[in-house]
Amino acid sequence: MIPRVLTVAGSDSGGGAGVQADLKTMLALGVHGMSVITAVTAQNSLGVQGAWELPVEAVRAQYRSVVDDIGVQAVKTGMLASAELVEAVAELISGTDAPAVVDPVGVSKHGDPLLAASALDSVRGRLLPVATVATPNLDEVTQLTGVRVESEGDLRRAAAAVLEYGPRWVLIKGGHLPGDAVDLLTDGSREHWLRAPRHDNRHTHGTGCTLASAVASGLAKGLTVPEAVTRAKEYVTGAIAAGFALGAGIGPVDHGWRFRSPK
Repeated sequence: MIPRVLTVAGSDSGGGAGVQADLKTMLALGVHGMSVITAVTAQNSLGVQGAWELPVEAVRAQYRSVVDDIGVQAVKTGMLASAELVEAVAELISGTDAPAVVDPVGVSKHGDPLLAASALDSVRGRLLPVATVATPNLDEVTQLTGVRVESEGDLRRAAAAVLEYGPRWVLIKGGHLPGDAVDLLTDGSREHWLRAPRHDNRHTHGTGCTLASAVASGLAKGLTVPEAVTRAKEYVTGAIAAGFALGAGIGPVDHGWRFRSPK
């Protein structure tokens, strides 16, 4: 049976991030993607013009509908918007026998807030403890822990700070640092450093969602966490290289880059 992955995230009307990016990634990586919509955004290449979260009952009903009938081999979370949604999703994940990849989305690529400040304690105390892998970027590390990463040497300190909240593994994404794109994956004892050349391409909308969904897809296939993250990094690196202009602002990564015919 095709492995099944459930994304619990917000909708990006521009199609570059959120649930749309998650489902495209899952299709590209050979798993069956399913979704729980937590919020609807009015969003394009220039930013987020509006966001409306769904009621907790609607999120819970979507989740139960999928998990109780179809079942899942992995769950991925993205935009959860409020403390109430964070806590409800954490409770649902804790009762699901599948690995969970938590992307603690705080702001959009354009700097628009996607998580209420009042929800940070719920992310720390309820959501991160049920994560198999947490995948914060550097801004999210600071938002959650207060640790500021200014160089590659700070990544270990950042990882240790996030691990204090209970995820089994943490992937600190160092893409905002200068030089090669370097990430650190660790469970507190084992370290895996992942490096890729930095591509001169500003069309990178959706990288975080795409990476987390790629990790979840690998876990659903039965890969170990280091294997899933390594393959996800390779996929995202190719998607960034193939990112394309869309609208007047920042375009998306190309989720289907492996399908394109050679020019």
